[in-house]
Amino acid sequence: MEIIDKSETALEKIKPDQEQSLRIPAELPILPLRGTVVYPLTVVPLSIGQARSIQLVDQVVASDNRVVGLVAIKDDQVEEPGPNDVFQVGTAAVIRQMLRAPDDTVRIVVMGLERIRIREFTAVKPYLQARVEAAPEQVEKTQAIEVLMHSVRQQFRNLAKLVPHLSDDFLMMLWNVEDPRLLVYLLGMSFQRMELKDAQELLELDSVEAKLRKLNALIAKELEVLELADKVRTQTQSEVEKTQREFILREQMRQIKKELGEEDEQSIEIKEYEKRIAEAKMPPEAEKEAKRELGRMRMMPPAAAEYHVIKTYLDWLVDLPWSKTTEDHLEIARARQILDEDHYDLKDVKERILEYLAVRKLRLERGGDEEAKTYKGSILCFIGPPGVGKTSLGQSIARALGRKFIRMSLGGMHDEAEIRGHRRTYIGALPGRIIQSIKRAESRNPVMMLDEVDKIGADFRGDPSSALLEVLDPEQNKAFRDHYLDVDFDLSQVIFICTANQLEPIQPALRDRMEILTLSGYTEEEKLHIATGYLIPRQVRENGLKAEEITFEESAIRRIIRDYTREAGVRNLEREIGRVCRKVATHIAEGKPTPTLINPDKIVELLGKPKFYGEVAERMTIPGVSTGLVWTPVGGDIVFIEATKMPGAKGFTITGQLGDVMRESAQAALSYVRSKAKELGIDSKAFERSDIHLHVPEGATPKDGPSAGVTMATAIASLMTNRLVRSDVAMTGEITLRGRVLPVGGIKEKVLAAHRAGLKTVILPKRNDKDLDDLPEEIRQELNFIFVEQVSDVFAAALADAPLPAPGGNGDKPAASRSTPREKSARAVKGRRT
Repeated sequence: MEIIDKSETALEKIKPDQEQSLRIPAELPILPLRGTVVYPLTVVPLSIGQARSIQLVDQVVASDNRVVGLVAIKDDQVEEPGPNDVFQVGTAAVIRQMLRAPDDTVRIVVMGLERIRIREFTAVKPYLQARVEAAPEQVEKTQAIEVLMHSVRQQFRNLAKLVPHLSDDFLMMLWNVEDPRLLVYLLGMSFQRMELKDAQELLELDSVEAKLRKLNALIAKELEVLELADKVRTQTQSEVEKTQREFILREQMRQIKKELGEEDEQSIEIKEYEKRIAEAKMPPEAEKEAKRELGRMRMMPPAAAEYHVIKTYLDWLVDLPWSKTTEDHLEIARARQILDEDHYDLKDVKERILEYLAVRKLRLERGGDEEAKTYKGSILCFIGPPGVGKTSLGQSIARALGRKFIRMSLGGMHDEAEIRGHRRTYIGALPGRIIQSIKRAESRNPVMMLDEVDKIGADFRGDPSSALLEVLDPEQNKAFRDHYLDVDFDLSQVIFICTANQLEPIQPALRDRMEILTLSGYTEEEKLHIATGYLIPRQVRENGLKAEEITFEESAIRRIIRDYTREAGVRNLEREIGRVCRKVATHIAEGKPTPTLINPDKIVELLGKPKFYGEVAERMTIPGVSTGLVWTPVGGDIVFIEATKMPGAKGFTITGQLGDVMRESAQAALSYVRSKAKELGIDSKAFERSDIHLHVPEGATPKDGPSAGVTMATAIASLMTNRLVRSDVAMTGEITLRGRVLPVGGIKEKVLAAHRAGLKTVILPKRNDKDLDDLPEEIRQELNFIFVEQVSDVFAAALADAPLPAPGGNGDKPAASRSTPREKSARAVKGRRT
């Protein structure tokens, strides 16, 4: 490195004490500075790299006074700044020393003389030159300035305690500086973290008092940041020191125990795991994996992160009931008694459980314990509307078998890992909910209920339904492999019971693995028995009443069933009974005289006006209205189909938010009635002069399906013939254009809905006669069933024989429906199929 500091150069001509008296020329070469602001009265080293800037320095050093204008660049990204790229206020400085480096750069030391303001640029090539004028600051020595100088010194002293590069000599010099302008510029140059805009603003302020206030605010802000950083650093260092101290103490303790012949905590923990692995009686694969992980754990220090991951994994392995089972209660009579105590009726489900017990008992008696263990668990699926007792039936099954009961809700599940678990590579990984439930049950043969299996979702995280295929397959679940455990676990001894409201949403492959048992809605008699034997005693007990304090008449219970609930199950029935019990409990708590006998009149007093009314007879007073039977996910229901006509030209409108299949059924019904207009006594030109509107009420509810075909045809025929539909008749069935009535599904639910609505006659397709075997005997005895093959048979059974009188004739009011000889011949005798 070459140092130009020879005696014959012009550098020696100017002494330091002469620098303050240098005259600033009216025109100066301008040296743009990148990211730096040089203040007057300060000495600053600079590094010059650009060729034109080096040329400028060489010519200035060769001049007589070596004065140069130093201005900051507005944007550091500009390579060759022009007049518009630099600030207008800068500093006139003298170059005191220049050094040439081997990398072709030049290092100079400059001393600021005075603040200058650029008036105009006179040259751009080979470097910037401009006319300048001196712009000295206003220096006043007031009390406010004295206070600000003291505050700045004090804050800077606090700042120096957090910044190691500031020496005590520099602080001492600051305390001895009396010139406020010099104090501002010295602190500004030593303030390394000041942003360029703040540094330039500090230079441009004309008042020294304003400069001090600005500097005071900048130092306060920086002091706050450094204090926070120091606090964080201190806390971090404390934590590190604490960890190191604990590590050293543990090592010392381990060495001390080793010298004394005692075992350390890690050795004791390892031996405890060895004991628990041996007691768990795992299969060979699981035991091998547990011992391998234990060997890895033995080689790790307890402070390692992987140590605790392995520890959690071993805890799951040793806590699982690999060999723990509960002994089944195989007394058939006792199991039947328990099932009858908890649930009324449900013969098919109870018989299936008793069959399982009987087979297991015979295998145990004739083949020994090993033969009984190889019998695979059953996978049942209860399908039915809400409130029919699907979940509680699973609890009763577990109680009858003497097994543990665990329940897992699948509704809304989207993540496959909920079933199979997460792999151990993920942070916070856990086994799936199947393994978690087995661990909570502490038995490998519990009764596990999978609720709402028809409401499982699927998205980018996987399809839980597909993951359940392995769980619910008796041929595969004996080697179920959870992603977290990564070893086989035998689920073949588990009795899986699934519940669902609908069968259709369940994946076909999953549906194939389950034994479907349908739980339809209850009849009024069944609800009466359930309320008397189960619901009332439970609500009396839960509401703090005694049995002698409240008694329900049978007629009162029937009143609640008919007028306050309309459901397939008994959930709302129990709520209404609970309301009655709570009101009685309130009267007793207040000391009021309370009747112990609840009759129908008392029901109205306690529960208010009825919620449901028998509206069938009211709706059937005009032609064009028929009653149909429909199936819903929550049981059967009745639906009214209304038809009306107005003058027009063969228009046909269908409303009620109907699906495509139901709309096609309506078109088929109209076409059939038009084709049979002559046989029905309809004027052949009636359709040409009229527009027909077919509507299914409750338009906010989507509806679809073919089973309303006969109901729509009956409504249109009733409208066009002006004949009433019998008010006690409901019907269901699909129709064809040739007038055939095809079979439909959900017969049991639909018939129960007709019975709940108080209807007396049900018209069904002929090929559905076998479905009556599923109905309770009392329903078959109370209802008349008419089985038909042709739509004409439906009209004969459902329509009144004579049309109503024309309006304004002898009797404007609708005539009551009456039976005719032809109608009686088409109708079934009560309790007998036709």
